[in-house]
This record gives sequence, structure tokens and C-alpha cells, in this order.
Amino acid sequence: MNGNFQIDKTDHKILEILTQNARMPFLEVARVCGISGAAVHQRVQKLIDAGIIKGSQFNLDPKGLGYHTCAFIGIQINLHANSSHEEVFEKIKKIPEIVECHHISGKYSLFAKVFTKNNEHLKKVIVQQIQSIVEVTNTETFISLEEGFTRNLPVNMGDISSY
Repeated sequence: MNGNFQIDKTDHKILEILTQNARMPFLEVARVCGISGAAVHQRVQKLIDAGIIKGSQFNLDPKGLGYHTCAFIGIQINLHANSSHEEVFEKIKKIPEIVECHHISGKYSLFAKVFTKNNEHLKKVIVQQIQSIVEVTNTETFISLEEGFTRNLPVNMGDISSY
């Protein structure tokens, strides 16, 4: 993100609207903000260029696709002379059930979010895919009973412009 970029009240309003409904047409956003559609388009492009807006996407519901088990897996790795942390990460990245993976500090090297169809499927992913990677020395799995919430950071002019 460009540290010199300042978000004004109009940018703030645009971000509020689009984080609630990214599919809202720019002309409708413009009407709410009292500016032209071209101005909304230009401002959104500047927010993208500044690194404040990161893409746009449809979010799939894993349960709707038949993936009823969500788990988080701490992964410990022991690097041999012939492999690197990045090589292990690339192997983990190829497992399609893993939807997020973070490099972390502490007991684990990696922390992964996994969606599977059920617990049996989860066991297969852990044993046959993750633990079969030679450099993986240990895993610890936490099954999510229910997602409480997920959200974006709040759009707060003071927080963004003060850094």
C-alpha cells in the first residue's frame, strides 16, 4: 500500500458500500455518493492501485459444495539439506482441500485451513497428503464446530490515513 495515499470521505463511502455489496453497479454507488459513475470508477481504480482494494470475487459456500468439515492444521516441518521451507510450502499449496495457509511463528511452521466432505475425508488429507510429505514431522488438527463470523476490517478513515 502506498503510505502517502489519503482516503477522503467519498472514498470512505465507496469502500463502505462495496464491502457490503461488491456487485453494486458503479452508477448506483455514484448516485448514493452524489458523484458521477466515471468518478467512482476512477476512485476505485486508485484504491486498487494503492493496494487498499484487493481483487473482487464470488465466495463459494463450502457446505453448498458438500464440504461439511472445516479444520485448522498446525504443521511442523524439519528441513533437510536438500529442501527449503518454500519447497515444502509449494507441496502443501498443491493440496486442493487447503484453502488458506499461513507462515507462522511458534510451535508450527505453517497453519492451514482445510475443508473436507467429512471426518474420514479429513483423515485422508492429513495422513495421505500432508503427513506423507517427508519434511512434515508433526501435525495438530483443530476441527471447527461452527464458524462464528468472518468479516473485513472496518473502513475507518482515521485508522487507514494515520499509518
